[in-house]
Amino acid sequence: MSAPDVGGPWTGSGRATQIAVLTRRSLRALILEPRVIVASMLTPLLMLVVFGQVFASVAATANFPRGVSYIDFLLPAILVNTAMQSALQTGIALTQEMRDGIITRLRSLPVWPGSILLGRSLAELVRSALRLVLLLVLATLLFGFRPDGGPGGVLAATVLALLVGGGLGWIFIALACWMRDLELMQNLSGLVTFGLMFGSNAFVPLSSLPGWLQVIALVNPMTYGIEAARDLTLGHPPGAGAVLAPVAAIAIAVLAAAVAIVGFQRVR
Repeated sequence: MSAPDVGGPWTGSGRATQIAVLTRRSLRALILEPRVIVASMLTPLLMLVVFGQVFASVAATANFPRGVSYIDFLLPAILVNTAMQSALQTGIALTQEMRDGIITRLRSLPVWPGSILLGRSLAELVRSALRLVLLLVLATLLFGFRPDGGPGGVLAATVLALLVGGGLGWIFIALACWMRDLELMQNLSGLVTFGLMFGSNAFVPLSSLPGWLQVIALVNPMTYGIEAARDLTLGHPPGAGAVLAPVAAIAIAVLAAAVAIVGFQRVR
């Protein structure tokens, strides 16, 4: 006679373990394909080169901060945008895995749906950090990026960019969970990214924008994130943006995560 099963049915591991395992799963793909990181550096570098040349004359206008090079003004905005672009890739990769049936297999396991989303998001946050470090190194070597805030200010701005970009990136994860169409996801995400980036103070000072665009920029959380990152790198005292940007990013991430989980539970 076999011994009775006193333990009951297995209900799966704890959520922390699930998140850790699924994060390692996503990171393993990055390690096996380092070319992905190299290729992902092309967009921020291209933005730095193109916008650094196209908008360089802005540094000569009356509203531009005195004694600041345009590269030092632009790079904090590129940091925030790069972090958000990494989060965008999370949404696209998630949509791809839904289409390929990988998510369906994971959903067949006793796994909390949020663990799958958080694991993917945390892995992308690591890749985003690597992208920002490489971007800073190349900007220093190739473009003479040497802001007055020094290494401490640049490090603080990088952490802030990861927080703001990662928080806003949950918008794309939520979109992926509800739309589940790769082409539609790419097109709509491009529109959202375009609006957030150009409806902000990324390329010119806020006071140089047209009046109607200033109104949009004032309700755009990226504006405050870029402003705070810029203050940190330039050695200025952090303003209200240093508080408003993380608070807004966290609030958006929590709301978008709740929406994403609801949509993700509908995946079959």
